[in-house]
Amino acid sequence: MIEKTYTVTGMTCGHCVRTVTDEVGRIDGVTAVKVDLPTGAVVVTSTREVAVEDVRAAVDEAGYELAG
Repeated sequence: MIEKTYTVTGMTCGHCVRTVTDEVGRIDGVTAVKVDLPTGAVVVTSTREVAVEDVRAAVDEAGYELAG
């Protein structure tokens, strides 16, 4: 398993967490998504390397922004 941490900006509530979790979780190969709301940290666990562009697109689709 591969685990990467990203920072997402703009999340303010549980609904934000669910939306980001759902969108990122749809990426092929992703097996788990864990979001820490206070820090904006999003830990993505996958069976293969996931392109940052795919994570960025999923976060954008959810209505938020990937930092960096």
